[in-house]
Amino acid sequence: MSVTERRPTEDLVKDDDYGALKVVPVRHPWRWAAVAATAVLVAQFVHGLATNSGWEWEVFAEFFTADVILEAVWVTLQLTFYGTALGFALGIVIAFMRLSASPFLKSVAFAYIWAFRSIPLIVQLLFWFNLAYLYKELQFGIPFGPGFFSFDTMGLVGAMSAAVLGLALHQAAYAAEIVRAGVLAVDSGQLEAAAALGIPRLRQIRRIVLPQAMRSILPNAANEIISLFKGTSIVSVMAIGELFYQVQVIYGRNGRVVPLLMVATAWYVLLTTALSVLQHYVERHFSKGESR
Repeated sequence: MSVTERRPTEDLVKDDDYGALKVVPVRHPWRWAAVAATAVLVAQFVHGLATNSGWEWEVFAEFFTADVILEAVWVTLQLTFYGTALGFALGIVIAFMRLSASPFLKSVAFAYIWAFRSIPLIVQLLFWFNLAYLYKELQFGIPFGPGFFSFDTMGLVGAMSAAVLGLALHQAAYAAEIVRAGVLAVDSGQLEAAAALGIPRLRQIRRIVLPQAMRSILPNAANEIISLFKGTSIVSVMAIGELFYQVQVIYGRNGRVVPLLMVATAWYVLLTTALSVLQHYVERHFSKGESR
């Protein structure tokens, strides 16, 4: 008597009828446990925000749209805009200096990036704010020779000008490396083809290199802009009326530290979200014709 061995699925699958197989979903018990634990923690946090009287939401509502806070938000936006515009304009120049064939320009650009990334931003701001202490006057004339005219530096750099100058020069060092990395990400064959067609060098950079490099530049550049926006709070050491400084002044008077800090936090979150949405649409514009 012969015994024929049967396969386990022989009773279910006949004549290649795979539709008869029972599909069992993969179990993820630990994933559901993590979801449940996270949901409980989030619910507890939200419940604490709503029920803990220490947050003083009535004080938050009173000062969130107060005139002094709105003026401070406007100062913060100005610092961010000027620091970003001047910083990236200078950063583009420094980036192409590093990419040039001149050893001298490369060395100058590298030294600039090294110096401004090494010195803390607060030190740079205080240096520019106290420029008149080091240089009483500035002269224009023959280098190492007589000067034709000069002017006093006491009123040359005010608090706001020093803040913009410090933020822009600091931002330029980081922007230069971001732009350089974006340019290097463009295939060198693009420039070779453009040169073969007789396209001028400046037009190659403006119409061929930078539009393609923007795909690599934008994410890092957006992060730097958002960091600069939040980093403007450091100019409070110069008594400039930006958002964080005004919040400190108010809670120094009324003692409502937590709700005033929440006012600043809410404005930072709101404006950072707006910048992130803008980043999304700008990236989508420069990603036309590219599928991910």
